Amino acid sequence: MARSAISTGITPPPAARDVLELLKPITWFPPMWALLCGIVSSGVAPASRWTFILAGIALTGPLVCGTSQAVNDWFDRHVDAINEPNRPIPSGRIGGRWGLAIAIIWTLLSLGIAALTGKWVLIATVFGLICAWGYSAPPFRFKTSGWIGPAVVALTYEGLSWFTGAAVMAGALPSHHILIVLLLYSLGAHGIMTLNDFKAVEGDRATGLRSLPVVLGERPAALLASAVMAIPQAVVIALMVAWGHTISAIAVSVMLAVQLCLMPKLVSAPAKNAPWYNATGVSLYVFGMMAAALGLGGYV
Repeated sequence: MARSAISTGITPPPAARDVLELLKPITWFPPMWALLCGIVSSGVAPASRWTFILAGIALTGPLVCGTSQAVNDWFDRHVDAINEPNRPIPSGRIGGRWGLAIAIIWTLLSLGIAALTGKWVLIATVFGLICAWGYSAPPFRFKTSGWIGPAVVALTYEGLSWFTGAAVMAGALPSHHILIVLLLYSLGAHGIMTLNDFKAVEGDRATGLRSLPVVLGERPAALLASAVMAIPQAVVIALMVAWGHTISAIAVSVMLAVQLCLMPKLVSAPAKNAPWYNATGVSLYVFGMMAAALGLGGYV
């Protein structure tokens, strides 16, 4: 009898370079910077907890952030086939269901590392992974909302990473001063996430993604993003003064003042100037985070 010619359908494992591209290392920097802010804000000498610092770096960057990128690419593979056909999944370099498998493997690996690092880091990691899946995967697809999507990304990239840094150093729940400041910077980061939506207004409108530039219009969305970025920083300045961190308050004030000078140009042409503001104003925002962290940690 002739042997069946039906294919087994087995897809070979992807190349390491394609997996790395799927995990998008360029996106790891923001949460790793926030982690560093958390480490500094704890006031604990880094040398005393260096193994936990390495675990925190792995969690916030290649693991949890990498998981979010893999999940996003898997559930957006049909859209990417149109907009970014050279991405690893739509191009076929990561074939079959390997994209989903990588997302699941990275989720389990993240949980394993977090479990070895401490209770509060594990709790933060579980929350971050829930957000990572909920952002892209049905039925939630938080990314379709211009209000919820940026809030989820801002909280996980900035606040949760800051929390992780402080928690791995203290081995406990961070102080309420740290929690308040990280929540304020997470709130402000909602505006930063909105800036990223200006580059894809037409595509978002065509695919039904209700980003704030689509829902409100470009100029109102830019005004709102500017206010959302500025107001929490003003509150941080007031708190730094009240808590006796005068040098930090001055540093954040200077950086906020420069941002306020740059915002009119952003608002005048949001789609054109959002990349410019990301390189200037957002850089000042994240430097302000570190200035506040230095004060909280007792370094200035």
